[in-house]
Amino acid sequence: MTLSVDLFFSFRSPYSYLALPKTLKLVADYDVTVNLRPVYPLAVRVPGFFRRANPQFARYVVLDSSRVAKRENIPFRFPRPDPIVQDMTTLDVADNQPYIHRLTRLGAAAQLEGRSLVFVDAISRVLWDGTVRGWNEGDYLARAAAAAGFDLAAMDAAIAADPDRYERVISGNEQDHAASGHWGVPTFVFENEPFFGQDRVDMLIWRMQSKGLTRRG
Repeated sequence: MTLSVDLFFSFRSPYSYLALPKTLKLVADYDVTVNLRPVYPLAVRVPGFFRRANPQFARYVVLDSSRVAKRENIPFRFPRPDPIVQDMTTLDVADNQPYIHRLTRLGAAAQLEGRSLVFVDAISRVLWDGTVRGWNEGDYLARAAAAAGFDLAAMDAAIAADPDRYERVISGNEQDHAASGHWGVPTFVFENEPFFGQDRVDMLIWRMQSKGLTRRG
């Protein structure tokens, strides 16, 4: 029996990106489907989050995510530009957010096709693996999407024609994310039980094995 897991993911989260190799290996090794469900990052989802957070929070995320990438041998550099328009000195988040809305809606469009994991993996590499500066320019995203079997121009056009459709998908994802019992990303949810963090995949596998998870033949 194929088991099913939801993965709540943000394009701005380094840990979401760092979770992708283990997630893809999970799907390759075991009879399981991972339903990647994009959500907006806390900077957008929780207005004023950074004003209330400890100032050391952002510095620690930079330090820790970089060493996780080094330990796991995952190509890594913070995106240029940042998917969130934010003053990293004051931590103020701009009202206008052109990048993260486009990315998250594209993820929602791929989710509607049932292929969000492969799409998000391809796009996230362009943002995070350090090979591209100015990921939002040129045809970087279009080529990555095409390699994953998507037509980026068609996706953008569909979203522009009916943005509310994709916002409803994202809103539904955020509601189910909150209902799972955790607020951070990446969060894996299996049978209503949350597993937060890229370092919880092994525990997730352990739990699914108790529910009949089997290796692929």
